[in-house]
This record gives sequence, C-alpha cells and structure tokens, in this order.
Amino acid sequence: MKEKINHLVIVESPTKARTIGEVLGPDFQVVASFGHVRDLPKAELGVDEETLEPKYVIPPKARKVITTLKKLIAQSGDVVIATDLDREGEAIGWHILQATDSGKGQKAPQKIQRITFHEITRTAISEALQHPRDLNLDLVNAQQARRVLDRLVGYKLSPLLWAKIARGLSAGRVQSVAVRLIVDREREIKRFTPQEYWTIEVSVEKGSVRFRATLTAWEGKKLEKLAIKTAAAADSYLADLRGMPLSVAAVASRESQRSPLPPFTTSTMQQEAARHLGWSAAQTMRVAQALYEEGHITYHRTDSVNLAASAIDAIRIVIDKTFGKTYLPEQGRQYKTKSRGAQEAHEAIRPVHPDRQPGSLSGVEPRAQRLYNLIWRRFTASQMTPARFKETTADLAAGKGLFRATGSTLLFDGFLKVWPTKMETQTLPDLTKGEEVAVRNLEKVQHFTEPPPRYNMASLIKTLEEHGIGRPSTYAPIISTIIGRNYVTATRGVFAPTDLGTMVTDLLVEHFPAIVDVSFTAHMEEELDGVAEGAKPWKGVVGDFYRPFAKLLTEKQAEIQKSDYQEVLDEKCPESGHSLVVKMGRYGKFIACSGFPECKYTRPLTVTLNLTCPECGQGQVVERKTRRGITFWGCSRYPDCKWATWKKPVEPLPAKT
Repeated sequence: MKEKINHLVIVESPTKARTIGEVLGPDFQVVASFGHVRDLPKAELGVDEETLEPKYVIPPKARKVITTLKKLIAQSGDVVIATDLDREGEAIGWHILQATDSGKGQKAPQKIQRITFHEITRTAISEALQHPRDLNLDLVNAQQARRVLDRLVGYKLSPLLWAKIARGLSAGRVQSVAVRLIVDREREIKRFTPQEYWTIEVSVEKGSVRFRATLTAWEGKKLEKLAIKTAAAADSYLADLRGMPLSVAAVASRESQRSPLPPFTTSTMQQEAARHLGWSAAQTMRVAQALYEEGHITYHRTDSVNLAASAIDAIRIVIDKTFGKTYLPEQGRQYKTKSRGAQEAHEAIRPVHPDRQPGSLSGVEPRAQRLYNLIWRRFTASQMTPARFKETTADLAAGKGLFRATGSTLLFDGFLKVWPTKMETQTLPDLTKGEEVAVRNLEKVQHFTEPPPRYNMASLIKTLEEHGIGRPSTYAPIISTIIGRNYVTATRGVFAPTDLGTMVTDLLVEHFPAIVDVSFTAHMEEELDGVAEGAKPWKGVVGDFYRPFAKLLTEKQAEIQKSDYQEVLDEKCPESGHSLVVKMGRYGKFIACSGFPECKYTRPLTVTLNLTCPECGQGQVVERKTRRGITFWGCSRYPDCKWATWKKPVEPLPAKT
C-alpha cells in the first residue's frame, strides 16, 4: 500500500525545497520541479497564428520530474504550490498542474492550493498556509502573453534577418530596444564635437587650510561656463588679476541634510552590485537567488521599496543597540516607489533576520557574503537618521573679478555610518567679510566639453527601468542575450555596439520602427500589466500587436533587398569571377563571393594599421576577433608570430629587445 503524504509542497529549486523542508518539519514533503516543466517547442513556432494558442510540450529533462510529481500528488492529502510570487512563479505552478493532469481545464481541484511569501521563514510560511488561494490566472496569462509575444517576434523576424543580413541572427522584442539605446548613444558620442573652454582658478590659504576658488563674475556680470574660449582670452584675465589683493566679499553658511536611499529593488541592487562589486546583472541575480532560497534575504525580484512593519521594528532594535539612539529616527521610514508599474504589495529586498550582520552568515560562500553585505547595509541605512552638513559659500573679490569657493563640512554622519558616499568637496576655513586672504597660485585651466558616457551595467539597467522597458525579472536576461548574440560588447563593464548590432538596429529602425521604439515597448509592458491585473484579455493584447506586425513582415520580405546591407567591392572572385562583397557574419564582416551559394569563396576582411609588429618586426598590426566577437589587435604573421594586444595601438610600438 502506498504511504500517504499529509502535505505535499511543490517549489522550483532543490535548495528552496531543502530550506522550506527544514522550516516545515516532517508532516510536509517538499519537492522541486526544477523550474518550468512545460515550454514552447524549440524547433518550431509553437503558437497557432490564428487562435494565438500556445502549443506547450514537456521537455525531455522534465519528463522524469513529471512522472515523480504525478505519483506524489496521487498519494497526497493536499498539494500546495509554493513557487515564487511573481508571474513566472505563478506560471510554473500552473504548468505543473497542467502537466500532471491535476487541473480541471483552467481551474485546479479543491485540494490543490497556492501560497506565496516574501521570505522563507517559519512565520511567513505559516501565515501563507493559513491563507491559501487559487492560482491567479491573470498572472499566468500575463506570463503567457509575454512568452507568446516574444516567440512570435523572435521566430518570425529572425528568418528575415538571416535572409537579408546573415544566418544565425535573431531579434527580440525587448532586447532590440536595449541594443538601440546602446547604438544611439554610440552615435551621439561620435557626433559630439568637443568645445574648448578655460577657467581661472586661484589657490587660497588661510592658516593651515588651503582651498580653491573659481572666477565666476567679471565687472559685475556672471561668467557663463563656456565664456572663456581660448588660452589668449584666459591670459588677458590673468594679466588683469595678477598682483591684485584677494579679499572676502561675502560669506554664507547653512545647514543641510542628506536623507538615506530606499532599500534595494531588483534594479537598484543590480546597479550597486555593478558599481561596488563589478558584477553583471546575471551574476548578481544568481547570488541573490541562492541567498533567497537559503532563507537569508527576502524575494529578490521586486520593483517595490515597501517594507514590512515587523522588519522596520527589527532593524530599529539593531540600530539602537549597534550605533546608539542618535542614529535612530523618532519613527520608522517608509518609501514611495517611483518606478512605472511597480507592485506595492511586494516588498523591497532586505535581510530576513536583520540582526545577522555582514560576516555572520555561516556556510555561505564569499560572493554571497559580499552581496548580503550590500543588502544589509542599504536596508539598515534606509532606517537611520539623515547626515547633516554645514554648506559654506564664499565670494572673493580681486580687481574686476569675483571668485567663488564652496565647501562642505560633515556635522553628523547619520546613515553614512553604514552607507558611505564619496563626496568631492573641500573644507573652507572660518572667513570674515572684508578680510584679505593669501593667494598661493593663480592659473588658467583648460577644459573640453565631454560627450555623454557609454552605458555601463548600472546606467543601462537604470535607463531600462526609467523608460518602463522590461520588469525586475527581465533585466539580467536582456543584457545577457544582447551580449551573447554579439550585438554589443561589454569591455570592463562598458557597453559598445558591434557592427552587427548596429546593422540589425538600422534595419529594424527603418522597417520595423515599433519593435525598437522605446515608448511603444514601454506601452506593451503596461498592456501586460493590464493582463496581470485582469483588466485586459491576454490574446487581445497579443493579437493587437501581432496581426499588424505579421502584415508588415510579409510586405518587408519582398521590399528589403540583401544588397542594401552588402558593400560591393571593385574586385572579382578568384574562383567564379563574380563580384566580391563585404558580408556581415555573426562575429563581424568578411569578404565573400556574390555568387553564393553556387560559389562559397570567402576570406577575412582585414583591417590593417600602418604599424609594424613590435614582436617580430616583420608583420603588420591587424584587427582580429575572438570567437565571441571581441576585437583585439595582433600580428599579420600569426601563427608564426603570436603577439597581440586588447588595446588598439595609435602610434608605433617599441620593438621588443
């Protein structure tokens, strides 16, 4: 006779199953589905284009899991779906029921219940078990809508890219917008023309304190930032100022406060992990997933900065005990979420046990300790008193000119005690109106206006969030995908588009503008949010997008010519006599015969610098690419000479001695 299971709890991962099993005890059997148990097929579209109905299959790796789950469900008194609390988790739970024949059409039988919780603790899970619910099919449908939309765009648009640019390419509904942001920023940088300007600066000394002041007014009129355009103009100011006494014309001081930042959301956690730890978004999420599943932090996919009252009470005790009452505000602080479409019912990312300070977690790998350190400090700082500063502005008169110096003095560190922030400022001495101060140096300083910087991990995630592109669970896969497809490179954490990424973006902008339009993509996210809220039918949202897109795609198949994306060379193929063309491959440009596929002649497109190899002194320095499409520079005599460098040489290199 089969042994009866009182309570069967199904989660996604073995680690989560182990942690929950330890919390619940022997009356509960907790098992893992190992993620999704059904998905769209890999080798075909998997979506009925008329009805938009997805054709789910059980992947081979999930079949054994499904067999096991069916047996366990049959033996169980009740079944609890405890997958993650977002749309993906809701969809995983629904697929488990469908794959195990535990659902009745769209609704699960009475004995199957759904629970969610923000943290893996006895209190949170017990509370959830006392208030189970049915699966939320609106959340399931929102996930289905996203999955179907992305499949339709990817499987329908990618073949066009194969035919018009190069085989093996793919396009994504959200990823293409991220690539466009990077391409547009690169073009903005290249179009930028630096403007030269100069400032007049003076180094001043009073007692043991030195500080700097900048010329801000001349003959009673304000000097704009770019007012002094040449060295000659700067010299004329210096000539008038030299030898002039410098005296204090005005001094103003005020006290200011700096309030702490909110606790982490997924986006801000990824941004700070990139800044402080140098991590990619994907790496941050892997480590956060482990911390969550081991019961150390709350759920890590969230766009809310809301905090449970119990968590605020707990950290206030820690602050009082660790730092003292001067660091504790009169009452706990709640924050208002500003991101578009944020779900206030969710919580910010915080430690489950605030009294477990950084370094105190046992059995946790070093990387997880480092991320936990950030999470704990950010959460703790969010509930501490503001930092207080004395801000001072001094105007110093000399002849026709007026210099201004600003300074800041920290009066009380407050939250900076645990979340220090770099501040590029100076401290001014006590100054009195009318007193003369000593000039130690008077000089002109050359500057150039600078273009906007390239996106890095933090700024790209922040921009995606600000525009409402993607949601907390999608930032990491978006970035991983565009790097993996070789549409962008990430060198030392800074993104730049590849030739391939630029070409694909240009095609999409010209012929499929909605696919790469920031506002349109953000609108689609809002439509998916409407599905999740039960306000919109998911097939209606998908159909409103797909049917015009499918019609446009048919038109563009005939309109777009492959020759539009190939450069014809004034050179014939040595094998067939056809013209040679520059083609785009997944890892960059190459030369090929225009008679392909009848003639398969190809050769690399070599960019040669007018520089001699410093290693052998015989070869030329040429551009090369790794298998991942990353550019480096090496000797043209490779493999006889293996000299290479990641940095593009701009002048003759010293020969090896």
